[in-house]
Amino acid sequence: MGCVRRRCLVSDGRDARGVGGGGRDDRAPDAGGATGIQLRHLCRVTSGATPESGRPEYWDGQILWVTPEDLSGLASYILRETRRKITLPGFEACGVTLAKEGSIVLTKRAPIGQVAVLAHPACSNQGCFLLTPTGRADSRFIYYWLTSQGSRLQALGRGSTFMELSTDDLKALKTPVPPLEQQRAIADYLDRETARIDALIAAKERLLGLLAEKRRALITHAVTRGLDPTAPLRDSGIPWLGPIPSHWATPPVYACFEVQLGRMLDEKRAPGQHQAPYLRNVDVQWDSVNTADLPEMDFAETDRVKYALHPGDILVCEGGEVGRSAIWRGERPDCFYQKALHRLRALHSDLVLPEFFAFVMRACVGLGVFGAMSTGSTIEHLPAEKLRNLRFPLPPLMEQQAIVKRMTGFMEKLTVLNGKIEVTISLLRERRAGLIAAMIGNSPIHCEMDHATPSGATSKN
Repeated sequence: MGCVRRRCLVSDGRDARGVGGGGRDDRAPDAGGATGIQLRHLCRVTSGATPESGRPEYWDGQILWVTPEDLSGLASYILRETRRKITLPGFEACGVTLAKEGSIVLTKRAPIGQVAVLAHPACSNQGCFLLTPTGRADSRFIYYWLTSQGSRLQALGRGSTFMELSTDDLKALKTPVPPLEQQRAIADYLDRETARIDALIAAKERLLGLLAEKRRALITHAVTRGLDPTAPLRDSGIPWLGPIPSHWATPPVYACFEVQLGRMLDEKRAPGQHQAPYLRNVDVQWDSVNTADLPEMDFAETDRVKYALHPGDILVCEGGEVGRSAIWRGERPDCFYQKALHRLRALHSDLVLPEFFAFVMRACVGLGVFGAMSTGSTIEHLPAEKLRNLRFPLPPLMEQQAIVKRMTGFMEKLTVLNGKIEVTISLLRERRAGLIAAMIGNSPIHCEMDHATPSGATSKN
């Protein structure tokens, strides 16, 4: 009697054969029907530790030492190098375990659920698990299964200060375990198909990078050279700016704008009687200001005058992405801002268009102007005095209007194109995740039931 075989279909009804066809038979092997057993019976699960930081003899050795940071931005699931390495004395002092090549790394915090496979023996810090499969499990199959369990792993996180996945919860997870040969066939298939999808995603991301570079170049050229290629140039005397049209000015910011840093956060005054919403650094993005779900604190009458926002004010990030700017359009009344932001208010309405200056700020950020101007601390900041003294290119008002019109039209077209590419990338990532989940048996999939000859039996024609 024939056995029952499932043929897995992805959500759009096609065979689960990845992106694009091929001349060969790429039919997917099937993990369906595999009995789940706890991960503790498939892998040896260990965690890591950190050698004492004040002991230089423990560091800069030859032993790979994995941290969650090492798993971010990997080009593939194979982890070949780590940012830091430890010495044999450091390894012995902290009592970590050296996992063999082919073991799996799983982050248990910050964030939970990033996964990779070791190309070489390694140990880890306390932010990672090391899973060494036994003879019953293929490391790549377990990798793909863990990848499909990201949301579940994050939901298991516990803790008050930060969320962390416990060893017991990880070991208790039930894992599908088809025969080892079938695990390898599934892993081979997923290697092949995910590589195709990853190549498409990488190509789309490169295109986004090229479009961003084109945007930076066009904006920089427009606000430093203008729209007339025949205009005579002169040396601006400003290293980052270079030659500019001879009839343009280069005033300092303080000659055109009042610069006011926002109000410092004060927990003692937070519960006061004059509560009002305020903007944070994160609320100011390029060309947009978030006004939803803003925090509040007490603003006395004098503060309300000092930190008020008027339509046409320019908000500039003092930290984070230093120089990131947006124009306040009066999105909501009685809204203020905190110390992570500068407010620039034009001294003369007919001298500088806020929109033109916002493009100047984009050019400055793209050219790294504020990185050179920021303080020498670990985190970059833009002091108000340095912002006030920044000299910038200033064409006549009519030229500003023409530049703003040209660049605004360009940005609108680029935004539409970027959006289409990002949607494509999102769909490819969904397809990738769906393919893995379907192959491992953890996704709602359509299964066509057909009769097949049992393995090892002779078919009858």
